[in-house]
Amino acid sequence: MEVAALLTSAGINIAVCVTLFSIYSVLRKQPSNFTVYFGRRVASKRSKNVNFCLERFVPTPSWILKAWETTEDEILAIGGLDAVVFVRILVFSLRVFSIAAAVCLFLVLPVNYHGKDRLHKDIPLESMDVFTIANVQQHSEWLWAHCLALYVITFSACSLLFFEYKSIANLRTLHIIGAPPSPSLFTILVRSVPWSPEESYCETVKKFFSSYHASTYLSHQIIYKCGTVQKMKDDAEHVFRVLKDGTMENTSKPIFTHCCSCGGNANSFQMINIERNSALESTTNTSSDLDMRKKECAAAFVFFKSRYAALLASKILQSSNPMLWVTDIAPEPQDVYWSNICIPYRQLWIRKIATLIASIAFMLVFLLPVTFVQGLTQLDKLQKMFPFLTEILKSKMVNQMVTGYLPSLILVLFLFAVPPMMMLFSSLEGCISRSGRKKSACYKVLYFLIWNVFFVNVFTGSVISQLSVFSSVADLPVQLAKAVPSQATFFTTYIFTSGWASLGCEIMQIYPLLCNFIQRLLKLNDDSQNGTQNFPYHTEVPRILLFGFLGFTNAILAPIMLPFLIIYFFLAYLVYRNQFLNVYVAKYDSGGQYWPIVHNTTVFSLIFAQIIALGVFGVKHSPVASGFTFPLVVGTFLFHQYCRQRFLPSFKSNSAQTAIDMDRRDEESGKLREIHQHLHSAYCQYGLLHDPDLPRCFSHCDPDEEDAQFSPQRSLKGKEILKKEKSGSFHRTSSTKAVVLGGM
Repeated sequence: MEVAALLTSAGINIAVCVTLFSIYSVLRKQPSNFTVYFGRRVASKRSKNVNFCLERFVPTPSWILKAWETTEDEILAIGGLDAVVFVRILVFSLRVFSIAAAVCLFLVLPVNYHGKDRLHKDIPLESMDVFTIANVQQHSEWLWAHCLALYVITFSACSLLFFEYKSIANLRTLHIIGAPPSPSLFTILVRSVPWSPEESYCETVKKFFSSYHASTYLSHQIIYKCGTVQKMKDDAEHVFRVLKDGTMENTSKPIFTHCCSCGGNANSFQMINIERNSALESTTNTSSDLDMRKKECAAAFVFFKSRYAALLASKILQSSNPMLWVTDIAPEPQDVYWSNICIPYRQLWIRKIATLIASIAFMLVFLLPVTFVQGLTQLDKLQKMFPFLTEILKSKMVNQMVTGYLPSLILVLFLFAVPPMMMLFSSLEGCISRSGRKKSACYKVLYFLIWNVFFVNVFTGSVISQLSVFSSVADLPVQLAKAVPSQATFFTTYIFTSGWASLGCEIMQIYPLLCNFIQRLLKLNDDSQNGTQNFPYHTEVPRILLFGFLGFTNAILAPIMLPFLIIYFFLAYLVYRNQFLNVYVAKYDSGGQYWPIVHNTTVFSLIFAQIIALGVFGVKHSPVASGFTFPLVVGTFLFHQYCRQRFLPSFKSNSAQTAIDMDRRDEESGKLREIHQHLHSAYCQYGLLHDPDLPRCFSHCDPDEEDAQFSPQRSLKGKEILKKEKSGSFHRTSSTKAVVLGGM
């Protein structure tokens, strides 16, 4: 493929991005209700001055300047810690690929271009293979440049990864320490409560924790069955009772007869009704208790008197049977995924295996459109399959569109179905929190993209030949060394269609905008629902990591891709900061749990790029470069293991030191009793508010406290607390120790 086809694809995507960005800039200046959708902080009332003004229709870069000037504390206050981590991913990608571009464009690209003695054409007419490592001769002495560039990229990426991992881990700790008292830190989720015929689940939970956690147990809240099926069942029972009561009232009307003895009217029904009510009252209470027991789940939220007691109870084995009394730290109240909590614990392993098989099957079925897409990139095969296209494909413009831009566009359209399917699989998997479900979907989408966008596209041909490539693992580096450079053009155009164009669609919110327009047209839209979207981390994080994977694997093989990748990351940095400020609302937060995914994927990308380099140096018969590359693979793996041991445990659980220090601080300030009172109203099962037969939940949290959930003062307060602890300003009395450590 010629460079001209690549430039054509770039020009099309630049035109799309500029058009969408300009439309967005114009619409932000309009005073109509239509622009409310683009910014949740834009006034929802129509402006009184709606006279025509040409200035309103001129694009303005004000939103770009606002996004650029926004500080990290403002992002933290609006979007939470996950938003800060997402922006850090973009910053990390910008830094590492800027270094890679500087090294590869000035060192590797000239070596690739002049690798063979040949007559060069004008650059637009040159083939893309000229700019790849495939143009370097065998036994070339210049392969040391590729090895040196690989060392620079690896050391730069590992250094930035280490400092970012350390910084985000510290920010997470400060975020927890400086936060208002969180109910989740005092609460554990207990599942697989054993069933007893003599008593309800509620009584069983109370008896167990009162017996084995007597000094630290505070109270508990049983969880009731919810979900669509349960709601339909409850509605049917409620309708039946209403119809039954209505029938009784219609057939049991008071009968007034003349009393022969006294001549007065006797209300015989009234006396019968009194007796019937007294009988019905006892039977109703009994049936109500039975109904309550039927709607109870084998799960409950258990509240403790201190954070340390809850942390300890969530980590230890509660019973000799590990399948009973299973405990976990409870999610935040807004993060609870209620319908999955009632899933029997014994079913979870079956659900995980089933979703894994379903995900693999979906990946295999997706081979069909990917194979079709790859057929479009090979013009000779396309003409053999469809002879009637021979005359059409002779046109240079059509040829460039079909072989360059069209394959990646078709693949992107097919990939739109992937995130909803993976979110469905994650829901069926049994995640107890919404953030956990989105994190699980993020893993699935990432694996899917790396497999289908990279591996399946690299090994072109029929489905059978694509699967037979992995029959010999020893030949994998050689196969990759031969196949990856030939797909550099496809990967670059994929960055255009899935990267650049997607940013224009993201800033315009095209799909939600169409839904919003239809709702307004049908008068189904409520203004209170505007701007309540959650950020799709399960879609955007895998996309960025996939681009990083493509960048690392092609850095020394086809460095011409790197400038386009840097442009994408820079535009994404501005666009997503604007989206966090004006579009998305953080209803829940995982506490930065996406960064370990970023670290693992980046290290995998580095090691995989090094393995491909080993194959390339072997094909080019350069034993010196291969010998220097092998220690790099081992060193990268050891670095990964060190970071796992050093930082990952702090993302999986809070430390006992932090929990005890926070408990002592609250005890000394006298806030502990107030926190205990607040726990009873923290976890309110939404479904219970609409069922008249179940007891009312306690009220929700104070809205002011919810708004302060992501306040930047949390990290600042955490820093102040740590300074006080280091200076010894916290006087730890013996009474405080007795209260906090009473459950040890």
